[in-house]
Amino acid sequence: MKKIEAIIRKTKFDEVKEALLDADIEWFSYYDVRGVGKTRQERIYRGVVYDTSYIERTMLTIVVRDVNAERTVKAILETAQTGEIGDGRIFISPINDAIRIRTGERGDISLYDAK
Repeated sequence: MKKIEAIIRKTKFDEVKEALLDADIEWFSYYDVRGVGKTRQERIYRGVVYDTSYIERTMLTIVVRDVNAERTVKAILETAQTGEIGDGRIFISPINDAIRIRTGERGDISLYDAK
């Protein structure tokens, strides 16, 4: 199993969510985050100057079976990428075990139904 954490532009969240659903990734957590990056670039939007390190972001946390990891990353990359500074990051970590609290099932089966 893999844990995929993606920090994306808040404006791209709906597109990424749809891409994940299309890739059969049916469950994930998300929350709004803020952070500061090394790269600084000012943008002007409607006459107001913005520092791109302060663009609102959304962090997705997704745990998938190993076979679904690359499909998940591809869905995020294809929809979240604008080609501009501040598109975000994707982090992939191994997960040793998972337990479904309701049933006590462990491992891959605890993530989704048995398919």
